[in-house]
Amino acid sequence: MTSNGPPYDPDLALPSIAQDESGGNDQILDFSKLATHRAFADPMAAIEKEQALSDPLVKIEEVNIPGPRGDISLVIVQLKDDQTPTSTNRPAIFNIHGGGMVAGNAYSALTTIITWMKHINAAVIVSVSYRRAPENTGLALVEDCYEALVWFAKQNAEYKFDPDRVIITGISAGAGLAASVALKARDQGSPKIFAQVLLCPMLDDRNNTPSLQQYIGMPPYIAEVNDFGWRSVLGDRRGGDNVSIYEVAGRADNLSNLPPAYIDVGAAEPFRDHAVAYASKLWEHGVQAELHVWAGGFHGFDLFVPDAAVSKDAKEARLRWLQRLLR
Repeated sequence: MTSNGPPYDPDLALPSIAQDESGGNDQILDFSKLATHRAFADPMAAIEKEQALSDPLVKIEEVNIPGPRGDISLVIVQLKDDQTPTSTNRPAIFNIHGGGMVAGNAYSALTTIITWMKHINAAVIVSVSYRRAPENTGLALVEDCYEALVWFAKQNAEYKFDPDRVIITGISAGAGLAASVALKARDQGSPKIFAQVLLCPMLDDRNNTPSLQQYIGMPPYIAEVNDFGWRSVLGDRRGGDNVSIYEVAGRADNLSNLPPAYIDVGAAEPFRDHAVAYASKLWEHGVQAELHVWAGGFHGFDLFVPDAAVSKDAKEARLRWLQRLLR
C-alpha cells in the first residue's frame, strides 16, 4: 500500500517483525483478535525486561501500591550504589508505557528511558503498569498513572531524588497519558512536574487530520489503530463531545501553567498533526515547548531502526534537551 504523505526515510527499512505485524493489521482493529495483538506486543516488553535485568549498571525493583481499583504495579530503576553520584538534586523520571492503550506493560521500551537515566545525573525511574483498555475504560487508565505519580512523589527520601525535578514521559499511548496526567496534576495542584517528554504522542481521539488520512493502512502503525485504541477507551463516545481532557489531552482548550514540554514525532506518521497542534497550543498559552518533526520518520522509527541516522539524531536531541533543562 502507498501513502500520499511524506515518504519514509530510505534508511528506515521496516524490520520484518513490523511488516509481519502490520500485514495482518485487522488483528488490532477487531476486539475479538485483541489477544493476537497482545501476543505480539507483550513479548517485546519481555525482551525489554530481560535486557534491563541484565544491565550491570542498574538495579530493578518491582512494587505494588494501592490504586483506585486495586493494586498498581510499578517498576523502579536506579543505578547501582557504586555508580550513583552523591548529589541531592537527582531528577526522577516517571514513565508511562505505550501500546495503543490496549497492550504493553511497565517494561515496554524501558531500556530507552534507562539510557536517559545514565546521562542525567543518575535519575531514578518509576514505570507504571496501568489498567489497559478495553477491559478498563474511561478515566481508569489515567487514574492509575496519576495515583502512581502521587505515591512516587512522596518517596523522594527513600529513592533520593528531588521532588521538584520529576520528569514525566511516555511513548505513543504513554505520551498521551503523560500529557493527561500533567493536566490533572496542574488542576489538582500536585504533584509538581518539572517537565514532560512526549514521544510520538497519541493525543486525540478525533481522526480528523491530514496525517491520519495519509497513513491509512501504512505499517508499522496504521492510522486505523488510533481509532481502535480510542474506541477501546471511550467506546461510543470516541469523537463525540462528552470526553474529558483527562481521557484525551488533545481535547483541552487551556494548556496554561503546564511544565515545559519536549515533543517529537515523525513527519511520516499518523500522529504528526496532533503533535504539532499540541505544541502550538502550548506556545499559545505561554508554555515553553520544543518540537521536533523528524523527516521521513514513521511511528516509533527510532525503536524499530535504532541505528538509522535520523534515529540517532532524534535520540541525541532528546538527551541534549534533558541535559540543558537540568543544568
